Amino acid sequence: MRGLATILVTGGAGFIGSNFIRYLLDGKSGFTGRVINLDALTYAGNPANLAEIEAAYGGDRYFFEKGSIGDAALVDGLFERYRPDTVVHFAAESHVDRSILGPRAFIETNVLGTFTLLEAARKHWKGGRDDALFHQVSTDEVYGSLGTDGAFTEETPYNPRSPYSAGKAAGDHLAMSYHHTYGLPVTLSNCSNNYGPRQFPEKFIPLMIQNMLEGKDLPVYGDGKNIRDWIHVEDHNRAVWLVLNRGKAGEKYNIGGENEWENIRLLETLIAITARKTGRGERQIRETITRVSDRPGHDRRYAIDCGKIKRELGWKQEIAFEAGLEQTVDWYLANQDWVKNIQSGEYRRWIEVNYGGR
Repeated sequence: MRGLATILVTGGAGFIGSNFIRYLLDGKSGFTGRVINLDALTYAGNPANLAEIEAAYGGDRYFFEKGSIGDAALVDGLFERYRPDTVVHFAAESHVDRSILGPRAFIETNVLGTFTLLEAARKHWKGGRDDALFHQVSTDEVYGSLGTDGAFTEETPYNPRSPYSAGKAAGDHLAMSYHHTYGLPVTLSNCSNNYGPRQFPEKFIPLMIQNMLEGKDLPVYGDGKNIRDWIHVEDHNRAVWLVLNRGKAGEKYNIGGENEWENIRLLETLIAITARKTGRGERQIRETITRVSDRPGHDRRYAIDCGKIKRELGWKQEIAFEAGLEQTVDWYLANQDWVKNIQSGEYRRWIEVNYGGR
């Protein structure tokens, strides 16, 4: 039986990771153990995402450790000190545009960092422990691009088409190889596009919301008809929690919203919601849509078949997309200080003062 007493979460100060830690500790999950958050606090990691968690549980059920997953001595020391029985590996360089401009960091984090974590788990979980689990959080982008029909299943061959997705694919293969070669208890999940509160403002939905509020252009790649499958971050994290509790070692589970939207159609919906909530003219905002040159190797369509996790683990989506978008716009409208803190770089200076010597 799985222990789930001490969970090491990597990348827990980022968007999905911080929402996962909140889900673990805010009473929704039923989890009663400890969370160790290992995060290097690179550009997208923000301790403010977990300020309330730190205040409520710091030093008791929540412990933050600043550092890189590629630092073998640090990772080994964390396994020695906290003795985690579960690793949930969110930490990743994850923005495709950044991977095109500078791929090295994506290989160092997504491949070598994953290798370092796997080695530490292999060392400390000797003896075929059935109470431990290494969960690799991945993306639908490793599957490549779809045509007009069909959806990615767990059997779809990997076909990554950017340095980001190639790095994630390599990390996935490493994780599964450690299960088959060394008997390490590993599960893997591939998720579609997440949205929700605390997402770094370079991503599509928060970028468009913020640009509307600031009267800036709304940049859209190419013809705007690239299609993505969207899921609320809380629905994703409920699925991960189910995998930790009920997932079978050596198995992978696709997690999706079953909710496909063309980029331009999604933007038009965001415009309507934001205009209504701010009292601004919808037509005037639409006039700021600007077409930009398409991204190199831009995948046309993603769609997830998540029938397996529904059948085997009893998961389903709970947050309707329209309601989730309303909630997300409301969060960004109510948390402009959080956004401005990121845009100004103040959060980086705060990190240096508070964590620079760690």
